[in-house]
Amino acid sequence: MSETGETAAGRRANKRAAVFRTIGEVAEDLDLPAHVLRFWESKFSQLKPLKRGGGRRYYRPEDIALLSRIRQCLYQEGYTIRGVQKLLSEGTLDASSAATDVAPSLFPLDPIPAPAAEPRSRPARASRRATAQEPSLPPEPIVIAEPQPVGLSAAGKAALQAAAQELLSARQLLEALIQSRRKA
Repeated sequence: MSETGETAAGRRANKRAAVFRTIGEVAEDLDLPAHVLRFWESKFSQLKPLKRGGGRRYYRPEDIALLSRIRQCLYQEGYTIRGVQKLLSEGTLDASSAATDVAPSLFPLDPIPAPAAEPRSRPARASRRATAQEPSLPPEPIVIAEPQPVGLSAAGKAALQAAAQELLSARQLLEALIQSRRKA
C-alpha cells in the first residue's frame, strides 16, 4: 500500500464516530463504490449529505446508519429499490433497526445475522413469496459421503494384478502372431 493510503487509513482509524465522513470514507466502510452512494441519493430523498463548496459531500452518522440499513435491505434481504422506498415512506425502515455491530461483508450477498433481541418486522422478499405460494416443507437431510481411502484395497490390487497378467499374455500372443506372419 502506498504511504498516502497508509496515512489516510491511519487518520480514519483515529476519527470519532460522531464526525462527518467523506463519500470515499463511507464507500470504503460500506464496501460500495462511491457512484452507488450518489445514485442512492437520487432515489432516496431521506439521504441528504451536507455539500460544501465544489459539491464535496459530508455524511453525518445518521446518514451512514441509513445507508447501512438500505444496503442491508437491498443486498441481504432481497428488496428492490422501490421496496426500500416504500419501507422508508411507511416509516418501518429506520437506521436504528440496522445491525450496527456487524461489519459490512466482503460478500454482499451473504446474509447478515439478525440481532437476537429484536425480531425482524418484515420477512425478506424471497421468503414472503415462498410462504405465499407453497406450504413449508421440512428440510431434506444432508447426506455426507464417507471419505474414500487413498490407494487400493487388497482385493483391488489382486484384481489389478490379474488384469495386468491377462494383458501381458495377450501381448505375447499378438507378438507371436506378428512373428508368424512375418515368417510366412
